[in-house]
Amino acid sequence: MSVSTPGERSAPRGIALVDKPGGMTSHDVVVRARRALDIRKIGHAGTLDPMATGLLVLGVGSATRLLTFIVGLDKTYEATIRLGVSTDSDDADGVETARASADEVAAVTEQAIATGVATLTGRISQVPSRVSAIKVGGKRAYDLARAGQDVELAPREVTVSRFAVARVRRDADAGTIDLDVSVDCSSGTYIRALARDLGAHAGVGGHLTALRRTRIGPFEVAGAATDVTADLPLLDEADVARRVLGALEVSSDEARDLRHGKRLLGAAERIPGPISAAIDPAGRLVGIVQRRGSDLKSVMNLPEEAG
Repeated sequence: MSVSTPGERSAPRGIALVDKPGGMTSHDVVVRARRALDIRKIGHAGTLDPMATGLLVLGVGSATRLLTFIVGLDKTYEATIRLGVSTDSDDADGVETARASADEVAAVTEQAIATGVATLTGRISQVPSRVSAIKVGGKRAYDLARAGQDVELAPREVTVSRFAVARVRRDADAGTIDLDVSVDCSSGTYIRALARDLGAHAGVGGHLTALRRTRIGPFEVAGAATDVTADLPLLDEADVARRVLGALEVSSDEARDLRHGKRLLGAAERIPGPISAAIDPAGRLVGIVQRRGSDLKSVMNLPEEAG
């Protein structure tokens, strides 16, 4: 905990799990948290579109330094894909650009859907949606698209480890097929692009009509706060770092050395992977250490009073 003078409230720090409602941007949630907790230093790990709901991880105070280690974690989504209609944003917030005939949609078989899903599972090359947050020439792709400019994004390699269809709902009157799906994927995967590409595989177009993020790494949306208030629960920095990176228990002397920029000589074998969270004898997070040959060196330290 940080040290505060009598009458001074200790600045909040930690990781918050928020169940973002639809209609809000991720930045909207951050702004609410800044007001509620009366602290400017708040960020998030992984943007959710306004249409989407679900898990948003916030870093508060010194814990914002942990976000870089959380943003790249695998994620799980629950989504609804509509086949038969394409939009300019690949989701329901966009403008319809094409609609297949009722006969074309009716001809899409369960096997054709399964084949398309299989094609989009595993290590795949994916072109992000033109309204993604990817920067092109220093500007967000969605800003360029909204300004009427043509946006061409390069394909990227992503991993879809699970793409499961839970339910198929056909609407003959509307000429559409709705698929309720679950997706486990690597960071950087666009579920809107999966919807678009599945529609292309089926030959009728497709877009996303609902999206909910239920997991980021070890963190689940179950139990996440549904409102951002002054008593927003904050997870301890050390506990979060331990869950994400594993822990290296260090002595008080080692903690001091790491904070002063010194290496732990010959200590590389004490961690199983390339990086780990250094935890002092009091259970406080010192920082993140990385292997450097046979030694360990701190690549990120928290302020000493945060320990």
